[in-house]
Order: sequence, then C-alpha cells, then structure tokens
Amino acid sequence: MPIPRPELHEARVIAHVDMDCFYVQVEQRKQPELRGLPTAVVQYNSWKGGGLIAVSYEARKHGVKRSMRGDEAKEVCPNIQLVQVPVAHGKADLNSYRHAGSEVVSILSRKGKCERASIDEVYLDLTDAAESLLSETPPETLEDMHEEALKSHVLGINLEASSKESFVKDWFCRNDADHRDKLLTCGAIIVAQLRMDVLRETQFTCSAGIAHNKMLAKLASGMHKPAQQTIVPASSVKDLLASLPIKKMKQLGGKLGTSLQRDLGVNTVGDLLQFSEEKLQERYGVNTGTWLWNISRGISGDEVVDRLLPKSHGSGKTFPGPQALKTIASVNHWLNELCEELSERIQTDLKENKRVAHTLTLHARAFKSNDSESAKKFPSKSCPLRYGSEKIREDALKLFESGLRDFLGSRVETQDSSWGITSLSVSASRINATPAGTSSILRFFQSGNPSSSSSKLDQFTEETLPLSPPCSDNHLGQDQELHQFTKSTFPLSPSSSKSHLSQDQVAQTSQSTSILRFFQSGNSSSSSKQQSDPFTEATLPLSLSDSGNHLGQIQAAQGKQSSSILRFFQSGNPSCSSSKQESDQDTEASVSLSTSGSASHLGQDKVEQTKQLNSIENTRDSLSQDERRNQEWEYKPEDIDPNVIDELPPEIQREIRGWLRPTKRTNTSKRGSSIAHYFSPIKKG
Repeated sequence: MPIPRPELHEARVIAHVDMDCFYVQVEQRKQPELRGLPTAVVQYNSWKGGGLIAVSYEARKHGVKRSMRGDEAKEVCPNIQLVQVPVAHGKADLNSYRHAGSEVVSILSRKGKCERASIDEVYLDLTDAAESLLSETPPETLEDMHEEALKSHVLGINLEASSKESFVKDWFCRNDADHRDKLLTCGAIIVAQLRMDVLRETQFTCSAGIAHNKMLAKLASGMHKPAQQTIVPASSVKDLLASLPIKKMKQLGGKLGTSLQRDLGVNTVGDLLQFSEEKLQERYGVNTGTWLWNISRGISGDEVVDRLLPKSHGSGKTFPGPQALKTIASVNHWLNELCEELSERIQTDLKENKRVAHTLTLHARAFKSNDSESAKKFPSKSCPLRYGSEKIREDALKLFESGLRDFLGSRVETQDSSWGITSLSVSASRINATPAGTSSILRFFQSGNPSSSSSKLDQFTEETLPLSPPCSDNHLGQDQELHQFTKSTFPLSPSSSKSHLSQDQVAQTSQSTSILRFFQSGNSSSSSKQQSDPFTEATLPLSLSDSGNHLGQIQAAQGKQSSSILRFFQSGNPSCSSSKQESDQDTEASVSLSTSGSASHLGQDKVEQTKQLNSIENTRDSLSQDERRNQEWEYKPEDIDPNVIDELPPEIQREIRGWLRPTKRTNTSKRGSSIAHYFSPIKKG
C-alpha cells in the first residue's frame, strides 16, 4: 500500500541516474570489438536462441526488442551479436553486472547521499552539494560552464537543436531565477560532472533526471537516452504529469492502476486532478487516497536513503510451460542450487561489508492442474536465516512444504502431482551491519603461536560477541586463577610416587576434551611449562615423581584426541607466561602435600585427597569460578545470542552452556568426555 509523505519545506535536489543498456555495456567492456555493433545479451536457455535481457541502442534501431528471443532478433537484425549471460548453479549469474554496478556507485556517492535502487540505477540527494556550489560560485557568475551540463534537457523549454545550448545557458544564468531553479541548475552541473567521471573511470554511459523529489527524477531519467540528462523545474511539473499514462507511474502498473482506469476512467496522471482528496480516500482508503492526490500534483516526500549496498539478496528462477516443477524432488533440487547461490552472496557480504542477514523468505508462483482458474496465490513464507548453504536449503524446503499445504488446502497431499511451480526464489533480508564495538567469534580461536594455521577456522559461522583485548589483564587473571583452581582442587602427593594408574583411568583421560588442557601460553617462553604442568596433573591424582612413565602415556594418548574449542584461548604475550609461572609458584606453595606413605596405593590417596578437597572448599573465595570467569572476560551471559551456541559442535555446546548456566549443570560423570566428570566430588568408599 502506498504511503503518502508530505513534501519537505526546504527545496531539495534529487537525481536519478540510470545506466544505459547496462548488461550490454558490461559485455562490450569485456569485448571491445562489440562496441558500435547491434548487440544483445541473451539468457542461458538456448530455446529459440534464448530470451533477450538487454538490447543495445544500435540493435533497437533495427527493431529488436527485449520481448523477443534470439532467433526472432536475428530475423529482424541478421548481424546482431548475441552474447550469452554467464551461468552458475543452473541459472543466470549476474555477479559481473553487480560488481560493475558497484564501480558506478562508488563514483556517484562522492557528492552526496546515495541510494542504490538496483543493479543499474541510483538515487542521489545533492541538496548540500548544490547549496555549497550556489553559495561559492553562482551559475550566473560562471564564464565557462561544463559542456555536458549545457546539453541538458530542460522541461518546459522547446528549443531547436541548433540553438539549444545557448538557450540552456541563458536559463542557467537567469538573474531572476528563484532559489529552487538555481539549485536545480547547480544540481545539473554536478550530475554532468559525475556522469563524465563514470564514463572516464568505467567506460559506461548513463542518463539522469534532476528534480525536486525522487518521483519526478525517476520519470525524467528515462525521457532522453542514452547518455543525456533532463531537468524538471517546478513550473513544468503540471504539464509533465498531464499527459503521462497512469501505468507509467511507479506503483500504478498493477491492480491499482487497472482499478483507476476501470472504475474512475483515469488514463493519465493529470486525470486524477478532477477528484478531491476526500473522494479518493473514500474509494481507496485514507493512505492510498492521499497518496494519489499528492502524486497527481507532483508531491512526494520520499527521502533518499544513504545506502550503497543492497537491502536484500535474492536468487530465483522461472519454470515456464512444460518446465514447471511438479514433484518435491525437483523442487528440492532447484532449492539446492538457489540456496547455494544465496549462501555465497550473503557470505561475501559478511566478509566484505561486515553485514549479517537475519530473515530467509521463500516466494513461488504455482498452479493447480485440476483448477484452470487457480486464483489462489502461493503464500510467501519466512523464517530466521541460518548461515550455511545446507541449513538454508533445509529451511527453504520446510517453508515450501508449508506454503504448498496452504496453497493446496486439505484436498490434496503434497505428494500428489496436481500442482506445478512456475517460479521459485529465496531471499535474505533484514541485513544489518555488525554493531560497533563487537568482534567475530573467530577471535576466540586465534592461537598465540604464529605458526599455527587458521584455515580450518573459516568453516565456523561468523557471529559477534563482545570480547576483551587479547592478553589483557583480564585474560592474565583468568589464566592465573584457573591454574590455581586446578592445583588446589587436585593436590598432588609425593607419597604416590610408586603408585600405578589403572588402564581405565589412562584411557578415560585420553578421551577427555576439557577446557583446562588448553589454557597454555602460545609463546616459546612457556614451552617448559607445557611439559611440566600438563592437564593430567589437574584431572587425575598423580604423584609429582610419577610424571616420567604413566604421565607420558597419558599425554601421548591425549595428543591424539580432538581438541576442545578452548584450545584456542591461548595468549601470545610473553608477560602472560611469566605472570602465570609466578602464580603457579604461589599456588603450589599453598597446597598441602603429604611426604609419607610413598608406597601407598591409589585408593588410599583418594581418601587423603578427599579430605584435602573438603578443607580447600571451606576456604575458597565466595565468588564462584564461573562468576569470576564471566567478570574476567567482560561479558554478560544473557547478552549472548543462543543461536551462536547452537551452531557449535555438541561437546562444545555442553561446555559453554555450563558457563552460562552453572546452576543447571547436568550430571556427566558417566560420559567421561566433559570437564564436569573430573571436577565432581569424590565419594568416600
């Protein structure tokens, strides 16, 4: 439904820049030998020569139209050059055209707010630039004016071609011109310069419309093509709209325009002037009625949104006639292709522009084979978007099945062949920039060792979490406290120097993927620490002198296992290692070690360690380990998006959820793969 927006009181200068047969120009830049020749870009579908999607002006002079197919175009223009559009995922690949459009946008955005409306068209708000030019060098003071600006078409001035430039200059330099017309003149000079910059830097030509609002600028840009520009003074608006067909106006090409023609006899925009605002509101509602009343007078308050990037990404394909999809399997095949392309585009957007899409939408056009009228539309369906082509495909298929059930009703099951799909598309919308001050989750996976490879980390979905700087004071405090907690929880006794570990304990330790084994410093100064203070000391009641044999076996077994997510929380600052070693010395001094019973068995050691554990727990700081860890990393658990955790492997999810909900830890003592197994109190025999 159109929304009426009143015209702003301040005069504006809005330009609409439209590329000239853009796809053809892109192909001609790739193949310069095609310049000046009748050329058309055709679809990848070879049926009857392929459908034309862009036609050069040289080919149009011979009667070639976009509605034709390649074979028909050759009949009209035998020497036409047909260039096939690139193909990817079984459909047209428009990436080369998108990238070329981005080149143009980067140039046009130099002078003001720039809104990219499509691959080949842009809106510009040049009000500030025009005001600045007007205050510094008013048009009437210019001796030499840009030649391209003097070629402008000014609506309301009927001139012969031979005298056009001189009359345009006179109109530009009028002393009695009002402020609004002077601003348009400055805007025309700026647009002419921008168009020349585009031509020089990209080899592309473009046309433009300059007016006081977006609606009029859009209408004017297509009036004189190619490589020309048109100005719409306020005094010429009424004449422009008086003869403009109603279907040519944006948002009036569909049912609303048809209703105006059928019910009110309106054929031109000027015909709307005969109806009062109340009459139009009574017929079409308050908003639409007011909007119709406004556009008939050239009033539009739509503002240029400063947006250089697309507000959505989409991938679609049509299946006309006998190509219609009639089985779930065929739909699933094409959803796989479409979702693969969509995934590539949103991943590129995330990497290059730091933007994340949040909504996945499926659109389709369908028919019922047993219903010739088939007036019911296939409903569009949306859901939260999950990154990854396979996940997008799974969600898109569920959306399709839901829409198909709604479309067919209760009469037919989705497995029946009484339906057909003639158009299918998926889109990603609600694309927002990554909030300032946040970092990717991949920062957690950075290793302090310069030689470590990060290629495997690219497989993780990039989401954002607030982080502290690497190797900050918080990180250092975390490393010290965790080591102290480990030592104090499992004190070591030299009395067990001759005790032996059971095979089950060794195997159990080798399978663990706990967080603690990975909190080692990543620099060279900590290498000795990694050898003398392994994770095994914190997880099994070992003797200090027994690290030569059984501990070596356990370390070797552990090295073969897959690493936990927390392996990558390593520090690269040498100061972290030195501080950590000092903390280790303090911690070891605080642990009571038994100096007797060197020949005691492992069972007796467990009883002794249980007593020590109880003593340490009574003197432990009231602040829990999880709370301290949260403070040191400077994030609040409630601020973390649960969807980020859901994307991680199951064993990592359990560990992280243990931090976020410490009061709801599950009993994993029988699993042997979680940190909780080794930190649970030892029951007395």
